[in-house]
Amino acid sequence: MSTEEVTMPETADGGEQRILAGRYAIGEFVGQGGMATVYRGTDTKLGRQVAIKVMKADLAGDEQFRSRFRQEAQSASRMAHPTVVRVFDAGDDLIQTADGPKRLPFIVMEYVEGTNLRQLSAEGRLSITEACRVVDSVLTALEYSHRAGIVHRDIKPANIMITKTGQVKVMDFGIARAVSDTSSTLQQTTAILGTAAYFSPEQAKGESIDARTDLYSTAVLLFELLTGEVPFRGDTAVAVAYQHVSERPKPPSERNPEVTPELDRVVLYGLAKDRARRFQSASEFREALRLAASGKMPKLALAQTDTVLFTSGDEVSESDLALRQLAEGGGGTRTQSRPPVMWTWAAILTIGAVIVAVVFWLVTLAPQQFLPDSSRALPDLVDVQRADAMEDLQKLDLIPIPVEETSDEVAADHVIRTDPEVGAVLTAGESVTIYISTGPESAKVPDFTGKALDDYKQALADLGLTVGIVNTRDDAAAPENRVLDVSPAPGKELESGSSVEITVSSGKVEIPNLVGQPQEVARSMIDKLSLDVSVEPKSDCKAENGYPIIEQSIVGKQAQHAALQLKYCAG
Repeated sequence: MSTEEVTMPETADGGEQRILAGRYAIGEFVGQGGMATVYRGTDTKLGRQVAIKVMKADLAGDEQFRSRFRQEAQSASRMAHPTVVRVFDAGDDLIQTADGPKRLPFIVMEYVEGTNLRQLSAEGRLSITEACRVVDSVLTALEYSHRAGIVHRDIKPANIMITKTGQVKVMDFGIARAVSDTSSTLQQTTAILGTAAYFSPEQAKGESIDARTDLYSTAVLLFELLTGEVPFRGDTAVAVAYQHVSERPKPPSERNPEVTPELDRVVLYGLAKDRARRFQSASEFREALRLAASGKMPKLALAQTDTVLFTSGDEVSESDLALRQLAEGGGGTRTQSRPPVMWTWAAILTIGAVIVAVVFWLVTLAPQQFLPDSSRALPDLVDVQRADAMEDLQKLDLIPIPVEETSDEVAADHVIRTDPEVGAVLTAGESVTIYISTGPESAKVPDFTGKALDDYKQALADLGLTVGIVNTRDDAAAPENRVLDVSPAPGKELESGSSVEITVSSGKVEIPNLVGQPQEVARSMIDKLSLDVSVEPKSDCKAENGYPIIEQSIVGKQAQHAALQLKYCAG
């Protein structure tokens, strides 16, 4: 998208600055990606610097996209972590294009002073230590987002920021999902959301997505940072996607001899085609990476990408090995004669006795519930909070897949139902869909009278409403963080997911300069400021105009109940 498409002004030459949604002033152009153009901007209400990502004009006409975009941005805005670029706001604004006026979606994010990983790696390959540090931070961000039920879907260097102090921050959570879940016409124009080089096999095949999809893309990222190249390359995106599905990656050490066998092991395990045979969580991946970076071989199960060596030195996969052994078994000459008939019958009778004993043992166990170690019964998660439900499933080695929907009966951010249902017997690594309430389709803004900020936030969350901007205001009568006002006003009916702006007490008061004022006037000026005031006379001065105040201990903005000491001239 070019800046001309949306008639954004060139503010550098003094032209009139465009204001999005009546609040965000567009500044200098920062960069452009596949789906959006990024500007530096200013939140005119709070006076802070922000990054404004304006989506492509061809996405603007799709109402389904705009709705999904706002929903995903609201979910992302709940995340607050040092490794995640904060999302402050999202919406759309009426702009003029060559085809007439359109509503253009935009997202307002934390402005990060630094550069993205794509630009940084273009300047040269990172050291192995630095590559491991960056990926370690990315995995920390993913662990946080996955616990919050958010899958990124588009992990790649362009979505990872490195600040000037070296801090790693991941951005654009949920944007890929917003695009992928829109209408089929739109999907045809944006068939490849990110760079195909980072696609997981399940993405390439159009299958369902879960947290392990992000971990595959992170393994691709680690491969690239260690070698300077992605594991699969091709002339077209389709060719690359095919390789992700069908071809085995080479160990990174073949492209960079400095890569250790321990890191080879971690990367190849992370690139397993079958998601059940790669890392199952970001924390598992991170711990293995830390061990490998320190020179220790992590204990990982045999993955599809592993190789087995014949004594001849030939390198083959597990499947090739099995085929070769089968062929050799069928065509070779037996070196052992047939066992005697007596031993054959003895073996048959022994096996039969064992079967009878096992059946009898199982029958006598009834009505006890017996499950093998690899199985577990799905617990009842209805009305459990999202984070707790996901943690419970992860403790059972099950993969939670959250799906949001409105509900009039279940409070927002709590589980409505699961698929499969409670009591279902599952094995480790299986997925469980948990349907999360976003509250009713519409709700009235609740009353704030006498409520503290945290209590009011919870009241909004239970109704499926979100917290917008939180402002502060001095109020001598209200304690710190007491809600003073909300917008829209209480009783206003809003759609599920809408935000409410809140104003709370700062817990501070403004103390005026009282020096020179008569005592009576001074006391009237501070009478309602909730201060602990002490007044003392001073005799070595000339009393004039009603014993004026000649000294005061503090002035300006101070905490409520601050100790204010005044001295007046007693003559």
